[in-house]
Amino acid sequence: MRRLLSAFLLVVVVGAAAVLAGAKGEQPKGKTVKIVFDNAFGLTEGGDFRVGGVKAGKTTKFTATTDTPPKAEVTAEVSEPGFGDFRSDATCTIKPQSLIGEYYVDCQPGKSDEKLKDGAQVPVEQTTSTIPTDLVNNVLRRPYRERLRLIITELGTGLAGRPDDLREVLRRAHPGLRETSKTLRILGNQNRVIEDFIVDSDTVVAQLEKRKRDVTRWIEEAGRTAEISASRRTQLRETFKKLPGFLAELRPTMASLEGLADEQIPLLSDAQAAAPDLNRFLTKLGPFSEASRPAIRSLGESSDVGRRAFERGANEVAELRRLAANAPGTARPLRQLFESLDDRRRAIDERTPGEKDARGKIDAPPASDPSQNNGGRGGFTGFESLWNYFFWQTLSINGFDDLGHVLRLGLTETECSEYNNKSPMRLSGAEKAEAEETLEKCNQWLGPHQPGINAPDPSPGGAGASVAREAGKPARRVGERRGTGEPEAGALPGQRDISKPQLALPPGLTDLLNRVPALPGGTKDKTGDPLPVQPSGEPSADQLLDYLLAP
Repeated sequence: MRRLLSAFLLVVVVGAAAVLAGAKGEQPKGKTVKIVFDNAFGLTEGGDFRVGGVKAGKTTKFTATTDTPPKAEVTAEVSEPGFGDFRSDATCTIKPQSLIGEYYVDCQPGKSDEKLKDGAQVPVEQTTSTIPTDLVNNVLRRPYRERLRLIITELGTGLAGRPDDLREVLRRAHPGLRETSKTLRILGNQNRVIEDFIVDSDTVVAQLEKRKRDVTRWIEEAGRTAEISASRRTQLRETFKKLPGFLAELRPTMASLEGLADEQIPLLSDAQAAAPDLNRFLTKLGPFSEASRPAIRSLGESSDVGRRAFERGANEVAELRRLAANAPGTARPLRQLFESLDDRRRAIDERTPGEKDARGKIDAPPASDPSQNNGGRGGFTGFESLWNYFFWQTLSINGFDDLGHVLRLGLTETECSEYNNKSPMRLSGAEKAEAEETLEKCNQWLGPHQPGINAPDPSPGGAGASVAREAGKPARRVGERRGTGEPEAGALPGQRDISKPQLALPPGLTDLLNRVPALPGGTKDKTGDPLPVQPSGEPSADQLLDYLLAP
């Protein structure tokens, strides 16, 4: 049954390809073709015109050519769609339709790439005129055979002088002679192929002799397959009835498939370009997979242990299920407690007696936040107050600002526990040496320099305040370097300041922004302050965010 289905699918695919190939070059109805014959005996107007044995139209007109000797030109009209695709190597012949003297024209469309236009002519060299059987039978009767003998005798001299023309007429008059000539010509051109075929045939026959049991089995299987096919002829008949509809639906599907194949060309090109990297990845994946085998085995062993643990935990799960029956009584007060801790209406704000902490209102969420539900008074919820303790406690024991970072609190009792703010820069002699030794052993700052300790203090009023005022000022010359503890020099006039973030937009986004209309309010934001603009004139990051996020 499997072989039968495979053979049937092959026939369906071949048939679909043939129908689509024929339908692709389908011509409109009414196409005409002119065919030249040596003799149009037996043809009539309105007679059958067939293509490959299938009626495709009719013969409509008969005329004589101006050749010497004249020929018969038959005009045929194709009325059925799909049968007008004639090629330059098309051949036609006149065949008898019945025993009472009716004849028709039968053509083969040809296989050449060159198509015949509407009204084109099939030359006499590609046509065959049949010898009517009734005329041959008439010649065999007396007195017609005596008359034929006299005609041949009288015309013998003329026929002897034109042997080539006589041979061409006879060849076109009988298709068997033409096909025999073609066969002999093909055999003559394929002597080497025939010789090899004979040699290979001996080899094949020898192999068949060795495997005659397999050949016998194949013949038996073929006979059984044919028998099964014969028993399913009703189903096969129904299948072939559905074949035209299937082919009609197959045509748009194949067209869509062709479009999909065209669209996949860029994808396949990219896949081809990525193939070397993928090959390298797969090559390196092998050792990685080998190295991961122990981990996977360990994971399998862990899963076995985990499975046993889950099985043993069934009692605990049952106990938890029993305890969960009384959980709603506990969960409700717990939910109320958590809701109270997260409710800002219960927060302590500046109006609470004895509490004047303005940080709750300053740090409160904006009015659009759903948690801002106490009329904008601010204040910290219970959860926020809990986390604020850890936050402010950390800040209280860790000093961090733009000048340095120092831990103010230590939990150990050592010689460094005593608070000491003596700067070696303000001492001299033995006191300076002692202060430097203590500073080297007990300092808690990060980096080699600490402002006000071993480097000038740039804060207002400090010894290095004048140095701090130089921060950010342009360098006085190219390659200028500042000393220890001095601020970095700014960029020279006309140069970018690399100490600040450099916003570089892609060219496409820059062109898009150039086409965007001006922001509402000109170059000022909602508070009236001017918006920052880059030296290049391009919009800044703040402008972009205001444009994208503004209501």
